[in-house]
Amino acid sequence: MTDYAHPDRLVSTDWVEEHKSDPDVRLVEVDVDTEAYDTGHIAGAVGWNWSTQLQDPVVRTVAGKENFERLLGDAGISNGTTVVFYGDNNNWFAAYALWLLEYYGHEKLKLMNGGRKKWELEGRPLTTDPSRVEKTNYRIESANEAIRTYRDSVMRTVETHDRNLVDVRSPDEFTGKILAPPALLGREGCQRGGHIPGAKNIPWVSAVNDDGTFKSRDELTRIYGDQGITEGEPTTAYCRIGERSAHTWYVLTHLLGHKDVKNYDGSWTEWGNLINAPIEK
Repeated sequence: MTDYAHPDRLVSTDWVEEHKSDPDVRLVEVDVDTEAYDTGHIAGAVGWNWSTQLQDPVVRTVAGKENFERLLGDAGISNGTTVVFYGDNNNWFAAYALWLLEYYGHEKLKLMNGGRKKWELEGRPLTTDPSRVEKTNYRIESANEAIRTYRDSVMRTVETHDRNLVDVRSPDEFTGKILAPPALLGREGCQRGGHIPGAKNIPWVSAVNDDGTFKSRDELTRIYGDQGITEGEPTTAYCRIGERSAHTWYVLTHLLGHKDVKNYDGSWTEWGNLINAPIEK
């Protein structure tokens, strides 16, 4: 993993096994299946529910500053804690949570390579015992808007072509054949199928191996470079609700070292419902 642009942002399952009890390390599991944590988790890890804790309960946006400070404090995370994320579905929402912490300015962030899948494939232990943590008083100074973008900026990109647009959904979602992955139909729906004009389709899954770990830097460079997504070119990634695109944001930012990558977390459930928003199929 040392060949990645920022290898300090990625750790192995061996590293987690060795450091999971360190007082300055906090493991956080974030799953698509919000009940997975309760069926078994890495000892010492806390679990976050992406739908109720990482998002605002009323307005469709990320959890606000005060709610997020409370969530971090309740998890025993201080401003100097090293936070290591992992989860199911090859780290979809683990990457989303890492993006969100980086958005709110936390510095010591890591992703466990391969996520929950790799941990289980290796036969490593899980526990249902609750993790005991000592609450902290976490404080957020400001939000890093450089890694997030909104619909008006995306509309401007459609008009000016000032940034690459990467749609990380499946080809069938990209073409409009389906509106969402089959298992998620009826949740966070949209009125129209298709993609944002000018977007390149590079599915998030292109970046991972069968065991959930990331492909090599050379492989990743080729996968994105073949579609014109290269270092030095500003890029915006999107999916359906922002978690798969956070995964791609992580790959481009921390594994390949691209400097100007934004996550459009409104993604297709916003764009596919906007009045007069242009769509391609």
